[in-house]
Amino acid sequence: MDKDLLNSVGIVETEHVRVVEDDAPLKLQSGKTLGPVDVAYETYGKINEKGSNVVLICHALSGNAHVAGYNSSKEDKPGWWDIMIGPGKYIDTNKYFVICSNFLGGCSGTTGPSSVNPATGKPYGMDFPIFTIADMVHVQKRLLDKLGIEKVLAVIGGSMGGMQVLQWAIEFPDVVESAIIIASTSRLSSQSIAFDAVGRNAILEDINFADGQYYDKKGPAHGLSIARMIGHITYLSEESMRQKFGRELQNADTYSYDLTSEFAVESYLDYQGQTFIERFDANCYLYITKAMDYFDLAREYGTLEKAFENTKSRFLIVSFASDWLFTSAQSEELLSSLAVQGKDVSYCNIDSPYGHDAFLLEPETLGTLLKGFIDSTHNQIAEAKRGGHKKADAKYSVEIENPKRARVDYELIDSLIEPNSRVLDIGSGDGELLSRLIEGKNIVGEGIELDQGLIVHSIQQGLSAIQRDIERGLGLYKDKSFDYAILSQTLQTVKSPDRVLAELNRVAKKVIVSFPNFANYKCRLQLLFSGKAPLTKQLPFEWYDTPNIHCLSLKDFDRFCRDLGIKVEKKIPLTKSSLVPVKILPNLFAEQAVYLTSKD
Repeated sequence: MDKDLLNSVGIVETEHVRVVEDDAPLKLQSGKTLGPVDVAYETYGKINEKGSNVVLICHALSGNAHVAGYNSSKEDKPGWWDIMIGPGKYIDTNKYFVICSNFLGGCSGTTGPSSVNPATGKPYGMDFPIFTIADMVHVQKRLLDKLGIEKVLAVIGGSMGGMQVLQWAIEFPDVVESAIIIASTSRLSSQSIAFDAVGRNAILEDINFADGQYYDKKGPAHGLSIARMIGHITYLSEESMRQKFGRELQNADTYSYDLTSEFAVESYLDYQGQTFIERFDANCYLYITKAMDYFDLAREYGTLEKAFENTKSRFLIVSFASDWLFTSAQSEELLSSLAVQGKDVSYCNIDSPYGHDAFLLEPETLGTLLKGFIDSTHNQIAEAKRGGHKKADAKYSVEIENPKRARVDYELIDSLIEPNSRVLDIGSGDGELLSRLIEGKNIVGEGIELDQGLIVHSIQQGLSAIQRDIERGLGLYKDKSFDYAILSQTLQTVKSPDRVLAELNRVAKKVIVSFPNFANYKCRLQLLFSGKAPLTKQLPFEWYDTPNIHCLSLKDFDRFCRDLGIKVEKKIPLTKSSLVPVKILPNLFAEQAVYLTSKD
């Protein structure tokens, strides 16, 4: 414990404050009213003089306000996200003031179905009014008002917490500087609603439910346990269950041929159900899952795009490849709705075997993303206040320490782009080119990259970067959304270069393409004299591990552009190390080329 305390926020006390008075009740989305409302919350770190370092954490269905540290020296486990939050951790409490509150309807200190109804002196039970995600957020806003907080640097939430983050960004655009949505969605799928319905029915049909007034009785422990088991299955993935349990028996080598829990996975679910009933209220489970079912931004605002129309936040969306509860496709729907409106959004789909629970079990990759995104937002706001940029432009300002000399084609691409342009970099890699353009040309830059590690690195730098395979197209952008699109040393690696070029010319006014020249004399000589696939400094790959699937020359690309009706505005043949264009027999002597193209 002592060692853990040294690496955490230490001993923290859960605070309680009344945010809604009885004589001025809160009007809920359903039209009913509720009052009084008390909120349980915890804070970590110190708020700075400007109030610009506030980070709000929104918890998921079964979470609570105790997100970090210990409530007492006797506590065995720290807060539920302690691995992320604390001094020197990814969300650094030496730098940020972190708040987490138990949401409306919870059973960990905030007013909910298990709270005492002042009108009757008994727990509300089923007399508690139905509430929504929006109602939860309104109560959180009341809490911040009580604490005198006017701006929030970042609102962060996973799963149901991500729904709250979305609601925050939409309803309070002038409060939220950045929004981080992890393994979440704008609305539950019918499958998820079905799982919720089965869980609720298990509780409602429990013989001990007693119409929700079970607080002085045994209570529907069996029904709540089954509901938790059902929910927990959805949090895992097939791969994680196979790795963790397989078909192993728990305490025997042979089958018992009865109906007891024999398999390891059965015992695990029994344990999860039992521990859950010891800390959670069945009525709260009913109400909270119903709030999740009702959450539907497209239904509420007409379309998902309209829901985000007035948002001003930077957005970071994170999904997990094996999450089948809140899928990557649902996160990409959020991404598309934001990107099509030109919002500042980044996206990463983390490759993880842990399913939906990965947002609690992937601290390194997720933590690196969060730290980079929050730190860069904080730095950009500080830069804007120092007068370096207006707030509207601050999100595109990236500080680069000791920039290294770029590749030759990078330097030439730089010279082709007008200052203050809007630029899309396809295959943006580690973000070096975008960083250079932002620093030198004050461009508005976005990157698209498939490699997860490079996306994490780019977001860590403060760049807007989206993890996506360009072969899927760019349907998330409107026509002519950008002044320039860049395809640097990537054309030869894509399966369908014609479709890729057509899409780039659709979303950008001008397209810059660079690629290696496979007709260079060195390649020709190697093939002539050795009879082997060329291997040069410009093409440093063996034939069996090369990312290059198309071997094109300058002449090939010239004809390619003619066939597609693309106008070549500039054609610059280059060697590997010189900015001086190759003028004599470029198809023979150039090692690479940079083209500036356009299409009306």
